[in-house]
Amino acid sequence: MSTIFKALSDPTRRAVLQHLQKGPIGAGELADMFDVSKPTMSAHFAVLVGAGLIEADKQGRTITYRLKMSVLEDALLGFAQAFGLQVTRPATDTKDVPSHKEKS
Repeated sequence: MSTIFKALSDPTRRAVLQHLQKGPIGAGELADMFDVSKPTMSAHFAVLVGAGLIEADKQGRTITYRLKMSVLEDALLGFAQAFGLQVTRPATDTKDVPSHKEKS
Protein backbone atom coordinates (compact mmCIF):
# COMPACT_ATOMS: atom_id res chain seq x y z
CA MET A 1 0.00 0.00 0.00
CA SER A 2 2.96 2.36 0.61
CA THR A 3 3.99 2.11 -3.03
CA ILE A 4 0.51 3.12 -4.13
CA PHE A 5 0.31 6.13 -1.82
CA LYS A 6 3.82 7.21 -2.78
CA ALA A 7 2.67 7.15 -6.40
CA LEU A 8 -0.42 9.16 -5.49
CA SER A 9 1.64 11.79 -3.64
CA ASP A 10 2.57 13.54 -6.89
CA PRO A 11 -0.03 15.87 -8.47
CA THR A 12 1.06 15.01 -12.02
CA ARG A 13 0.56 11.30 -11.38
CA ARG A 14 -2.86 11.96 -9.85
CA ALA A 15 -3.78 13.98 -12.95
CA VAL A 16 -2.66 11.08 -15.17
CA LEU A 17 -5.02 8.78 -13.28
CA GLN A 18 -7.84 11.29 -13.69
CA HIS A 19 -7.31 11.39 -17.46
CA LEU A 20 -7.18 7.59 -17.61
CA GLN A 21 -10.54 7.38 -15.85
CA LYS A 22 -12.07 8.25 -19.22
CA GLY A 23 -10.39 5.28 -20.89
CA PRO A 24 -7.01 4.12 -22.20
CA ILE A 25 -4.77 6.78 -23.72
CA GLY A 26 -1.57 6.51 -25.73
CA ALA A 27 1.63 7.54 -23.97
CA GLY A 28 2.36 10.34 -26.41
CA GLU A 29 -1.13 11.79 -26.25
CA LEU A 30 -1.11 11.56 -22.47
CA ALA A 31 2.33 13.18 -22.22
CA ASP A 32 1.15 16.05 -24.43
CA MET A 33 -1.46 16.92 -21.81
CA PHE A 34 1.29 17.99 -19.40
CA ASP A 35 3.88 20.74 -19.50
CA VAL A 36 6.81 18.48 -18.61
CA SER A 37 9.42 16.67 -20.68
CA LYS A 38 8.68 13.25 -22.15
CA PRO A 39 11.42 11.62 -20.03
CA THR A 40 9.78 13.09 -16.92
CA MET A 41 6.41 11.72 -18.03
CA SER A 42 8.00 8.34 -18.70
CA ALA A 43 9.28 8.36 -15.13
CA HIS A 44 5.78 9.19 -13.85
CA PHE A 45 4.32 6.37 -15.96
CA ALA A 46 6.93 3.97 -14.58
CA VAL A 47 6.02 4.86 -10.99
CA LEU A 48 2.32 4.32 -11.71
CA VAL A 49 2.98 1.00 -13.44
CA GLY A 50 5.25 -0.06 -10.56
CA ALA A 51 2.50 0.73 -8.08
CA GLY A 52 0.06 -1.34 -10.14
CA LEU A 53 -2.24 1.64 -10.69
CA ILE A 54 -1.95 1.56 -14.47
CA GLU A 55 -0.93 -1.02 -17.02
CA ALA A 56 0.84 -0.56 -20.30
CA ASP A 57 -0.11 -2.26 -23.53
CA LYS A 58 2.72 -2.06 -26.05
CA GLN A 59 1.83 -2.57 -29.69
CA GLY A 60 4.94 -2.07 -31.81
CA ARG A 61 6.26 1.35 -30.87
CA THR A 62 2.98 2.51 -29.35
CA ILE A 63 2.27 2.26 -25.65
CA THR A 64 -1.27 2.67 -24.36
CA TYR A 65 -1.92 3.13 -20.66
CA ARG A 66 -4.99 1.92 -18.87
CA LEU A 67 -6.19 2.67 -15.34
CA LYS A 68 -6.51 -0.29 -12.98
CA MET A 69 -9.38 1.14 -10.97
CA SER A 70 -9.69 -1.92 -8.73
CA VAL A 71 -6.15 -1.40 -7.40
CA LEU A 72 -6.90 2.24 -6.58
CA GLU A 73 -10.20 1.31 -4.92
CA ASP A 74 -8.59 -1.44 -2.83
CA ALA A 75 -5.90 0.95 -1.59
CA LEU A 76 -8.37 3.68 -0.69
CA LEU A 77 -10.71 1.22 1.03
CA GLY A 78 -7.83 -0.31 2.96
CA PHE A 79 -6.65 3.12 4.06
CA ALA A 80 -10.14 4.13 5.17
CA GLN A 81 -10.67 0.87 7.04
CA ALA A 82 -7.31 1.27 8.81
CA PHE A 83 -8.76 4.39 10.41
CA GLY A 84 -12.11 2.81 11.17
CA LEU A 85 -13.99 4.72 8.52
CA GLN A 86 -17.19 3.10 7.30
CA VAL A 87 -16.49 3.07 3.57
CA THR A 88 -17.64 0.38 1.19
CA ARG A 89 -17.16 -0.34 -2.47
CA PRO A 90 -20.02 0.89 -4.70
CA ALA A 91 -22.70 -1.70 -5.39
CA THR A 92 -22.04 -1.56 -9.11
CA ASP A 93 -19.44 -3.81 -10.63
CA THR A 94 -16.13 -1.93 -10.34
CA LYS A 95 -13.99 -3.54 -12.98
CA ASP A 96 -10.97 -1.80 -14.39
CA VAL A 97 -11.74 0.94 -16.88
CA PRO A 98 -12.63 -0.77 -20.16
CA SER A 99 -10.89 0.13 -23.36
CA HIS A 100 -12.74 2.14 -25.95
CA LYS A 101 -13.15 -1.05 -27.98
CA GLU A 102 -14.82 -2.80 -25.05
CA LYS A 103 -17.32 0.03 -24.55
CA SER A 104 -18.97 -0.39 -27.96
